[in-house]
Amino acid sequence: MSRKPSLVRQSPLKRAINVPVWADVSIRLGAAFALIFFVVLVHWSDRNGLVDHHDGHVSFLDVVYFTMISVTTTGFGDIAPISERARLFEALIVTPIRFAVIFIFVGTAYEFVFKRNWEKWRMARIQERLEGHIVVLGYGVSGAEAVDELIERGTDPQRIVVVEPSGARLALAEEAGCNVLEGDASRDETLEAVRISRASNVLVSAGRDDTSILIVLTVRHLAPDVPITAVVRADDNEILARQAGADNVINPVRFTGLLLAGSAAGKHISEYLSDLASASGRVQLYERIARPEDIGKSLEEAAGAGKGMRIYRGEDCIGFWEDGAKAIQPGDVIVEIRPSDIPQPS
Repeated sequence: MSRKPSLVRQSPLKRAINVPVWADVSIRLGAAFALIFFVVLVHWSDRNGLVDHHDGHVSFLDVVYFTMISVTTTGFGDIAPISERARLFEALIVTPIRFAVIFIFVGTAYEFVFKRNWEKWRMARIQERLEGHIVVLGYGVSGAEAVDELIERGTDPQRIVVVEPSGARLALAEEAGCNVLEGDASRDETLEAVRISRASNVLVSAGRDDTSILIVLTVRHLAPDVPITAVVRADDNEILARQAGADNVINPVRFTGLLLAGSAAGKHISEYLSDLASASGRVQLYERIARPEDIGKSLEEAAGAGKGMRIYRGEDCIGFWEDGAKAIQPGDVIVEIRPSDIPQPS
């Protein structure tokens, strides 16, 4: 019997706000009190134009009191402007300031009572409807680099969901515009909260091989068909990661070794490998399913503006020089190199 995804123990997704809450409140209150202080100074300088029906004497405290009841439109009538200058000031200066102060406080109430509750409700609805998103489990060095590269390649940050136990690291993901969830990615309820079964891809980089492999096992249990890419650092853990369910296993230590070995074979080889791996390079590798119009064509013909490199046909990997690349078949996966300024093929 399948379990219904539980969101009770998880916080809703979050996105970064442009201004911190404390700074926003401070700015609003500062502006309101600055306007009120200005009115107090003007009333005090023109106190002879006011009359106190209580004792006939207008003190500084009376001025502060009159300013507050005037700005807040209370108006008890015990202190009132009597000179034409004071009445003109009330009409032309205090009235606009009165509206400004009211709007500031009403706007603050809207921002912190209504709007933020609305944003939480909206994010909860987005969370319920997540589909086709990319889930990044772990926002360490590798995870952060992956997110930056995805965004540079044109992925909308709002399609990326980052799960990370460190609040400090999550703050960085929020700044990048991603949806974030603080939690343990090896727990079922955490992954269910980000709708892992509806994701288009899952990237696992927990920082420790054992943790990453456990996360891969959990993801594969909940999402049997979602592609999983995992980062491991020990060679003997690559097999374990694949057995756990990872479709792709990346070993950054091995990749660094490839770059070092490439530099020994020629000074431009490691540069070209880095170029291929980065969205900022001159060329990029693309992978796509063969289209109907590609069937029967050679790999070279199907690549168009790019250069066809490989065909993946079931479990077989066919290079561009092999006979199998002379005619593309339905279901083939094509890997090609294209200039970065040419749009990615669909």
